Amino acid sequence: MSDPLIRALDHYVVLDPQRGEQILSAAETRSWLAQQLQRLPELPADLAAQGDQSQQVEWLLDTACALELEPGLTVQWFAVRLEP
Repeated sequence: MSDPLIRALDHYVVLDPQRGEQILSAAETRSWLAQQLQRLPELPADLAAQGDQSQQVEWLLDTACALELEPGLTVQWFAVRLEP
């Protein structure tokens, strides 16, 4: 489980080799991750075991910071604090 402080953060930097770097709100990041999952031809077994797509997105936010969409194409996301 991730540090609870990360849950208090409202923004993420997402890195997509095809679209570049973006700063997104937490809600936008969840939507972005859901779109990335739809790009996968098949979900990895550990991710597929998490239930529906919203549970899979939450699991990714809790446990990972990268997702390989295809060989050589990986997207990443990192929680950031915009205000002190």
